[in-house]
Amino acid sequence: MSDSGYAKDRDPERAPIVVGVDGSAPSIVALRWAGALTPLFKGHIRAVTSWQYQIALGTFTPVLWDPEQEARKICAEAVAAAFNGTPPQGLEMVVCQGSPAKVLVEESRTAQLVVVGSRGHGGFEGLLLGAVSTAVAEHAKCPVFIAHGTDLPAGLVTDPGQASQEGGSRAGSSHVLP
Repeated sequence: MSDSGYAKDRDPERAPIVVGVDGSAPSIVALRWAGALTPLFKGHIRAVTSWQYQIALGTFTPVLWDPEQEARKICAEAVAAAFNGTPPQGLEMVVCQGSPAKVLVEESRTAQLVVVGSRGHGGFEGLLLGAVSTAVAEHAKCPVFIAHGTDLPAGLVTDPGQASQEGGSRAGSSHVLP
């Protein structure tokens, strides 16, 4: 690794765009942003959902619950919602055991970009960033894109060639990503 903490062995041609997915509306927006950014990064999307066993105190009651299967369902439903049932080519869904922040930071070691929603299912409505997005932004080994809002901006152009062709007719109405 370099002094910045970024992994040197990342292959930009194969490195994925990792997206943290928890099924929340912000994680669905993060998936959409990853879809919009994919042509610029020339990578594929790796939708990552994590799960953990819950620790219960007190009386133990056996529960027939498969957290890994539940995480797979959450990831698949979020991907379907983000892309209207038609995910981008090459999208892979991954389910890992562990805390969301720790899993995403580990995934960042081989990613070219990590995309997270500004907040997930946490209970503090007024916060601009949730605990996971903050931890990932602080500790990731690659650049991090934090998606805010409820959807992509209208007129978003992610193809630089298309932006230059449309520049004259749509100046001021497009959001062009460099």
